[in-house]
Amino acid sequence: MTALEVDLADDGMPSTARLVADSVTLGYGDRPVVRRLSVRVPDHAVTVVVGANGCGKSTLLRGMVRLLKPSAGSVLLDGRAIHKTPTKAVARAMGLLPQNPITPEGVTVVDLVGRGRHPHQGAFRRWNREDDLAVAEALQLTDTTHLADRFVDELSGGQRQRVWIAMALAQGTDLLLLDEPTTYLDVAHQVEMLDLLTDLNRSRGTTIVMVLHDLNLSARYADHLVAMRDGEVAAEGSPHDVVTEDVVREVFGLDSRVITDPVSHTPLVVPIGRHDPRTTP
Repeated sequence: MTALEVDLADDGMPSTARLVADSVTLGYGDRPVVRRLSVRVPDHAVTVVVGANGCGKSTLLRGMVRLLKPSAGSVLLDGRAIHKTPTKAVARAMGLLPQNPITPEGVTVVDLVGRGRHPHQGAFRRWNREDDLAVAEALQLTDTTHLADRFVDELSGGQRQRVWIAMALAQGTDLLLLDEPTTYLDVAHQVEMLDLLTDLNRSRGTTIVMVLHDLNLSARYADHLVAMRDGEVAAEGSPHDVVTEDVVREVFGLDSRVITDPVSHTPLVVPIGRHDPRTTP
């Protein structure tokens, strides 16, 4: 897999970005989680946000999709503050897969995926063949066509996750944000899903932002990596620039060796434990 080249401005930040977090502070009540953070999401690239648990990854994503209002700074979509943009306009521009989405009771797979088309409906625009085709394609891409008539709450965790991703794909947006899209998936389906999202990016130019826990999968699939620590950006850039032994130690508190992945030729983190399991009784 060859990562896209991300165009950088003189300050080292992406030169073109429809989605920008500008010195945002985000939190819950009086407790800030993200502090004065600035990120420019490069257009037409795959950006992955990584970091230890509790560092603010999901909070940042919630702020970028207007689910959480900054107490300072702003999130800009096409140069306009996203909280001042109409909800339907945001939904037509940006698709979201939240962490642990709540599944409605008594809803079939095809009905749930069809909800991804709601932003395109209106007083003068009713459901049509274009919507049918979008739903069918999303089901096919996520290998869930055979589940179309099943109730979502009857599915396994992995099947349910793929159905939610299908709903996000059916939305047909140029921006797609996903919080832990590989949750509940076994390793084979994780790779399959990340391959699918990469194909979507390469074939359609869809800008994708993901939060992932697996640092090695992040390094393999990202064009642009954002490593967070304690609500701030600790490192940002290409996987080769970000995934270093020093950054892994700073961000994750983990001693490691970083070698070259023999398959993808991207950085591969090998943790150093306190004991060699081959010699520990």
